[in-house]
Amino acid sequence: MNGVIAIVAIVGLLLVAGAAIGLCQRSAFSARWLGVAAALVLLNDLLLTRAYGLIPSLLPDSDWNWEGKLLALIATLAIAAHPAFGWRRVGLTLRQQPGSLRAAIAVAILYCAFFLALAMAFPSDPASPEAIAFQLTMPGFEEESFYRGILLFALARAFTARIRFLGVDWSWGALLSCALFGMAHAFGYSDGTFSFDPIIMALTAVPSLLAVWLVLRTRSLLLPVILHNFGNAIGWLL
Repeated sequence: MNGVIAIVAIVGLLLVAGAAIGLCQRSAFSARWLGVAAALVLLNDLLLTRAYGLIPSLLPDSDWNWEGKLLALIATLAIAAHPAFGWRRVGLTLRQQPGSLRAAIAVAILYCAFFLALAMAFPSDPASPEAIAFQLTMPGFEEESFYRGILLFALARAFTARIRFLGVDWSWGALLSCALFGMAHAFGYSDGTFSFDPIIMALTAVPSLLAVWLVLRTRSLLLPVILHNFGNAIGWLL
């Protein structure tokens, strides 16, 4: 129940913030696509949690959420295949935007340096082979395909106004996708109270901004997926 309350609160914040932005930019706002984005967030959380524990685990001895991640990833890929989205349009392609790699590599180095610094400042305990295998695969594939893929696409349709900055066209949708990614890690509900960790929010939202920039610049999720898994696993691999 705590997880349900937390995700409903996050989606509520998305709808309130989105509606406020939409009222200020009515000609560049689609309430329908904002609703689609909210539904995507709810569905993703439902599958990640195996319907909040109602779906029995096939791996009861595992410490890692393989099943939830796989369910959420399968749903994301199925939605991306729908004509309203499209795999290539959401970034599910190996093809990079022509002329984007030089700048993208520079940002990728910055991304790696960020997580290397964290790994050196906060060393991790030795990890099991399963933990390393999970971190090298599931987070990047599932979270990037969702947050920088179909969710970013839906929010970009909800807010169509653009501002050119650092070589890419930003929208309110891009910023909201980063905020939602941060909130998914930093916001919670337990024992009748909400909690929010600003440090975790920063440590997730900042690389999320870099990942969004990479998607907008390269039109592909390839680098964000690789870098996400690198960032999750490097602390245990050093």
